[in-house]
Amino acid sequence: MPEDLFTEMTDTLFEDKSILSEEYRPDDILERDTEIDAYRTALKDVLFGRNPPNIFLYGKTGVGKTAVTESMMEALEAEVHRRDDADELHVHFRNCNDDSVYQAVRSLINSIRGDDRDPFPETGLSTSRALETLYEEMEDRGGTFLFVLDEIDHLSDPNSLLYELPRARANGHLEDARVGVIGISNNYTFRSSLSPKVKDTLMEKELAFSPYDASELQTILAARAEKAFLPDVCQDSAIKLAAARAAKDTGSARQAIDLLREGGDVAEEQGAEQVTDEHIVAAAERVRRGRVEDKLRDQTMHGQLILEAIARLETNGSVPVRSKEVQSTYEQTATHWDYDPLTTLKSVQNHLADLTMLGFLERTERNEGRAGGAHYQYELALDPELVLDTRESIETAV
Repeated sequence: MPEDLFTEMTDTLFEDKSILSEEYRPDDILERDTEIDAYRTALKDVLFGRNPPNIFLYGKTGVGKTAVTESMMEALEAEVHRRDDADELHVHFRNCNDDSVYQAVRSLINSIRGDDRDPFPETGLSTSRALETLYEEMEDRGGTFLFVLDEIDHLSDPNSLLYELPRARANGHLEDARVGVIGISNNYTFRSSLSPKVKDTLMEKELAFSPYDASELQTILAARAEKAFLPDVCQDSAIKLAAARAAKDTGSARQAIDLLREGGDVAEEQGAEQVTDEHIVAAAERVRRGRVEDKLRDQTMHGQLILEAIARLETNGSVPVRSKEVQSTYEQTATHWDYDPLTTLKSVQNHLADLTMLGFLERTERNEGRAGGAHYQYELALDPELVLDTRESIETAV
């Protein structure tokens, strides 16, 4: 490989590309003043040494729930430090995606202990013992604890944890320490899934984060673009277009920022001096394909094979299609890639139901009367060529 492969790459349109990354946290949270005011009011008891509230945040991915929470916790910790009436504040974050209650509690224990002490065991102890240890660690430290549990709806058994923590003082587990739970969820119906006794115990304050509209996204993007790009590089119309496309799709700031960053990459690849509308249009296609590919790769292998089977049927003009026809093509697809296919129609139908719920498939019910009865028909909610290309890349990369 030649040593000068990168020599000619001397120009860039970016001043600081990290500002358009997912990890970047702006100093000021824009277009969330109403939510911040409600959050601030909900947390005020912490400043006076009172029991902290339980707060639940709801909203789609990319609408600012986690970013606002991190900013609020930093501001609250700083204010508590300045006030004599406030107890010492300890904030601990945990993403609960695919967590058992034991794993979540263990993580909180280890977060309190820090790196200087032995971690709590990964296995071998009960969840009740883990909770006892958590309470012991909290009592040793004293003060107020806020446990921020992101993606709390993905916890294996949220009922048990959300029943235990808010009642810790009432049940005599805590005397010197206080605790509040801040739950973050993309699922607006999460609360309805909780048991009645948990709902009564929580008495939580709810904050709903609505999707951003085009005007709000334009404000966010303009602030990011000013710092991320060199002066006069990003056209205002490109910012407006990226905001409009993201607002129409998901209302997600993350998607809008991805569009702007990808638009800058496209412009650089083409040797352009500015980021224009045309670069945003090209970036939108890349981002769309990337999002679909990520979602597809997250599915089980049999789920992927079923999607590939329906994509093949769709390219042949054979959709909408019944589950029996899907099963036949799925078996051929699995054999082609050297996998053992599922052996029952019911297993295939279960995957079809899951994939429909996740938005990969569209399902319609047909009733053919006495001759055929009622049945479901399926077709892709995605571009079949994109599914086939992604599946090909997955298999050839193995």
